[in-house]
Amino acid sequence: MSETLDKIKSRRSIRSFKSDMVPEEDIEKIIEAGLYAPSGRGGQSPIIVAVTNKEFRDELSEDNREIGGFPEGMDPFYGAPVILIVLADKEFPTCVYDGSVVMENMLLAAHDLGLGGIWIHRAKQEFEMDKYKDVLKSLGAEGDYEGVGHCAIGYINGEVPEAAPINENRVFYIK
Repeated sequence: MSETLDKIKSRRSIRSFKSDMVPEEDIEKIIEAGLYAPSGRGGQSPIIVAVTNKEFRDELSEDNREIGGFPEGMDPFYGAPVILIVLADKEFPTCVYDGSVVMENMLLAAHDLGLGGIWIHRAKQEFEMDKYKDVLKSLGAEGDYEGVGHCAIGYINGEVPEAAPINENRVFYIK
């Protein structure tokens, strides 16, 4: 089987990360993979906000926890030190789909670099909050963006989980 298919089949969602920071050059490679994702009509509407500042990351985690209704003290990012937030311009009808492909490219790139990753939701609700809209403005991201997801990445703490069995009856052919 090809190396690409092997990587796709061996990637897992990681739910325990070491606190060690990922090297900046690896973060840049992961972001680059996201930027090369296909998009509807080549519109390239998704943007990526790379969070490596621990204080901001922890504040984001707490807001995400509250939105999710999780117990106090729970970290919805599972300790990952790097959060790559994908947002997409709402003016593009394919914005959420385009952002989803960015997320998958980044998760696969992290796996290829020997890092763990997981897609965490609730970015939509976060970036409907004025405080996060203000963050985007402060970064120079003008427009009306929808949060697609958080790509939480870092070094895996523990063993890589086994693959879940693939459900049957998910492919249908018209010949």
